[in-house]
Order: sequence, then structure tokens, then C-alpha cells
Amino acid sequence: MVHSNPYHLCSGCLSLLFSPFELFLKVRLFMSTQSSSSALHPTTCESSAEVSVFLQDVQSGLAKSQKELHCKYFYDERGSQLFDQICELEEYYPTRTELGIMAEHASAIAERIGSEAVLVEYGSGSSTKTRLLLDHLDSAQAYLPVDISGEHLHQTAQQLRVDYGDLDIHPIVADFTTSFRLPASYVSPRTTIYFPGSTIGNLKTEEAIGLLISIAEKCGPSGGLLIGFDLAKDEAVLKAAYDDAAGVTAQFNLNLLHRINRELDADFDVKRFVHVAIYNQEESRIEIFIESLDEQKVCVAGELFHFQPGERIFTEYSHKYRVDQFVSMAAQAGLKMDALWTDSNDYFAVMHLSPV
Repeated sequence: MVHSNPYHLCSGCLSLLFSPFELFLKVRLFMSTQSSSSALHPTTCESSAEVSVFLQDVQSGLAKSQKELHCKYFYDERGSQLFDQICELEEYYPTRTELGIMAEHASAIAERIGSEAVLVEYGSGSSTKTRLLLDHLDSAQAYLPVDISGEHLHQTAQQLRVDYGDLDIHPIVADFTTSFRLPASYVSPRTTIYFPGSTIGNLKTEEAIGLLISIAEKCGPSGGLLIGFDLAKDEAVLKAAYDDAAGVTAQFNLNLLHRINRELDADFDVKRFVHVAIYNQEESRIEIFIESLDEQKVCVAGELFHFQPGERIFTEYSHKYRVDQFVSMAAQAGLKMDALWTDSNDYFAVMHLSPV
């Protein structure tokens, strides 16, 4: 389905102040853009500094009145394997739906991006969807995959160099949720940021707008943003996608407790916790929790935490947008919609936007 732009947008409110980005979703941000096991690069805390940060995040999160655990810690080896299984589930539509949109409309999307573009991908993983673009782009100047996993990023870049020998490929190891700059030699008026996977939906609204502002600043006057995002839909479809019948998503969520036990000398009795996925209609988002079945105490590296029956640990948001809602959010970042592609069910959207 291809849509023209029926919206008349103002330039937005770039003077608004937003809270700084939390250290949030650093791994999920690139994991959710891919479905193949090769894209799921497992992360563990190997250095003492990484373990210290992990411990601090867990202890501070569990000390809050609304306990929380950062979903950036989902992806140890077992978590990566489980996420791979999730992407293969019949109930979990996002990955295959976005891939279908890209495959069907790659030519039109590439035409919208235009010739001689510098393509910068946020959370590139194995760049699976990007190949659909690279195969159709006209005389692209360069491809800059941005990812926080340096080893995996360079491996993927090397394979792309083999497959696209004439293309300048320059990987950037960076966390795109924080401030980073493109190398000066690659700054172009035709820079297009590619941000697939509906990762934007894992951010709070003010964080999403802040990230869109930083993207708008990197786009040249003739560049733009190509972004994938999940659309609002029937609650039953959403709940099935995040609480599947086989219980794979539950295993994925609860695996975080297993990881904390293993790496942080904790004693979570995982059998006494359950996975909970709730659709918050007012906020149009799925909210993921781990819920305590009874009153219990948990020790994490010597610090004790108390749980009441039914008390929940928040682990993740996944916002679902109406098209007009996303357009309005982008306008606040100084971006306007140029084109939109969706699937036949209107489950998912790929949008091209340009600076106002």
C-alpha cells in the first residue's frame, strides 16, 4: 500500500527541552532490527567495569518504587537464541511484515531516497533489510552502518564489501541514542538515516522526539529519514505477539533473572516469577513486566530486595502508533512525511521523512 501525504505540517517546536536519553535499550535497539541468528550478537559483561555498571543498574532499578530492569540486558547468549525464536513465531508479525514491505517497495523507496545518497543505518545488526535498499539505490556514495557491537559490525561490513565492491562502506561503532558525529568526510547534503525495526517504539515519547531531533540534524537539506514503526491495531493481535501461546516470550523475559543470578551473584527463584504483557490503550503501547507470585526476598550481590505478591518489575515498552500520531511526533523534531508504505493489514509502516 502506498500513501501520499495528506498532512499539512508546521515546522515543529525545536525549542522544546527534553530530558536526556537514559542509558536505555543499547542492545535491543539493534537486536530488534533483525531476525536471523547471525544478527543476534550476544552480549555478556566481560570486564569488571561492565559488571559494575550492570550491577549498579540492577540494584538501582530494583530499589525504585516501581521496580525496573533495563531491557538492554536481555541479550546474553540464551536471550539472543530466544529472540531468534520469537521472530519465527506465527504470532510475532513485526519482523516478517517489515521485511515484506521492504521487498515489495524497495524500488519506490530507493527512488524516494534519490541518487548519490549517503546511507546511514542505525542499529544495523547484519544489515539484512539494508541489502534490499543497496540493491536498488542509484549511485549511492557510501553506506555507514552504526552499531554498538564493534566486532559484529566490522564482520558484517567486511562481508558487505565483498558483495558490494564498488560501494564505500564505513562502519561506525557508536551508541546512536547518545550524541555522536558522522565523520566529516561523509557529511553530505544527501544523507539518509535508515532506522528499521520499530525500535523507536521502545522509547518514551520525549525520548523518541529527542532522538528524531538528533536524526534531523544529521540529515542534509536534500536527505531524510527512512524509519519503520509498528501501527496501532487490534488488542488481541498485540497481546498474542508479546505473550505467545508457546511461552517463548515469557522465557525471554524471565531469562533476564537467570542472567542476573549467573553474573551478579543473585538468588532469584525464577519459578516464583511470571511474565506479564499488558496493552495500555491510553498510551497505545505494550508494557512488559516480571511479576512476583508471592511474598519473597531476593539478594543481589549482598543487597536485599523485598517483593510483595503481585509486585511487578517493569522491563520494556513497545509503542504502537497511528500514522497521524507519528507524523505529529516527527513534526516536533522538524521532520515532515514524504511517503508511506504499509502492508495489506496495516500492521506496520515504513515512512520517509525530510527536514522541514
